[in-house]
Amino acid sequence: MSLDQHEAPLFDRLKAYADSGTIPLHVPGHKMGHCIAPEMRELMGDEALRFDNTSLPQTCSLQHPSGALVEAQQLAAELYGSKEAFFVVNGTSGAIMAMIVSVLKTGDKVIVQRNVHKSVTAGIIMTGVVPIYVDPVIDEELGIAHGVTPQAIGEALDKHPDAKAVLIVSPTYYGVVSDVKAIADLAHAHGIPLLVDEAHGAHFHFSDKLPSDALSQGADLVSQSTHKTIGSLTQSSMLHVNGDLVDPKRVAVVLNMLQTTSPSFALLASLDCARRYMALNGRRLWDQTVELYRKTRQRINAIDGCDVFGAEHLARLGVRGFDPTRLTVCCWDLDISGHAMEQLLGERYHIQMELSDFYNVLAVGSPGDTPEGMERLVAALQDISRQHVYRKMKIVSMPLPEIPDMVMTPRDAFFGTTRTVPFAASKGLVCAESIMSYPPGIPIICPGEIINQQIIDYVNTMKAAGLSLTGMENLTMATIKVVG
Repeated sequence: MSLDQHEAPLFDRLKAYADSGTIPLHVPGHKMGHCIAPEMRELMGDEALRFDNTSLPQTCSLQHPSGALVEAQQLAAELYGSKEAFFVVNGTSGAIMAMIVSVLKTGDKVIVQRNVHKSVTAGIIMTGVVPIYVDPVIDEELGIAHGVTPQAIGEALDKHPDAKAVLIVSPTYYGVVSDVKAIADLAHAHGIPLLVDEAHGAHFHFSDKLPSDALSQGADLVSQSTHKTIGSLTQSSMLHVNGDLVDPKRVAVVLNMLQTTSPSFALLASLDCARRYMALNGRRLWDQTVELYRKTRQRINAIDGCDVFGAEHLARLGVRGFDPTRLTVCCWDLDISGHAMEQLLGERYHIQMELSDFYNVLAVGSPGDTPEGMERLVAALQDISRQHVYRKMKIVSMPLPEIPDMVMTPRDAFFGTTRTVPFAASKGLVCAESIMSYPPGIPIICPGEIINQQIIDYVNTMKAAGLSLTGMENLTMATIKVVG
């Protein structure tokens, strides 16, 4: 029986409790805002604080969903076309780790796209699985790693027919979409599930002008950052189960292990409301957003020294699709790095971009964007162009390092006997921690891999450019933990 997408049962139940006049002799300690720092009350407002409650008989429990929460998740599953949907309150990082733990056990092989989020590495370490890394398509012109091809996944499956799952990210942070259907077909031909980190694609379902979503392309487990693009509160996400290769009961058990027992039902209710809002208004809102970004991309491409790549640029690389609401401004002909441009836009023009890399800054689109905001961005880039145009030579991008040799599992390296050595003297040693550029969280090296000179040079270049590195105990990279 079809459900009514006009309903938001979890939100209604939470609101009814907040309006009931019940004396809250339970956590959280702020007691619906009656005991909280005045500055927080001023910031959040009385109404928001009344909704910040956790598991109660009136609202049910995230650990043992019933009633309104079950109904809310069923509505989400129906909307997206999944077998079951789960609400997640520790972000898509938690959902990704749950995907790995749900289908793999210690010693299992998993085919993994290399440019994945650091939560994938964390899940691999926790489970003790053996990652078989697959190189993504490298865009040498932009210095960006895109998606993986079916051919690369197929070759990995042929070499490792005992693999138990395939895990990819689609879309990437920059909006590039892989051929999920072809990859799903390959995985299913081997009798194994396809896991997709679709953190940046929760909105694909809502417009024909956007790429097809992973669920409709045959993915078996899909994690989505609902908060990133379709308006739920930060940290709230969804995990979808599809097909018959993954047991939803197993996923539920794993989520109970990984999620907090004291979730904020304001986060959960925001997922319910975001689902309803998109079900009723998503097509109109996203069609408008796509058009706004199309016009903005066109105007920025007319600015000297700036270029925004789109589907036409990616066609030569063989990727499947592109999210037109991702705006990557390439500083090819400016005497300024992407990192410096991000700082300049934020400090001088009060425009905060999502991320920067060596030569690019990225804007993430949503229906919350306005023509006025896009006008300010265009005007700021025009101003920067007048001050920084440099036409003598185009910047040559530094390629991402090749995947280092792995000599032990990430889990064995992470939990094994380690020592700390100067990073400059670490060549030839086995890394015991991760080094990532964040955002977007792509591993440069993972535990269990041998540190080579290319890794050392790349990290030093990243540091010199002022870009963020994460994953290490020593954030200055003066030292690094190695095995032995």
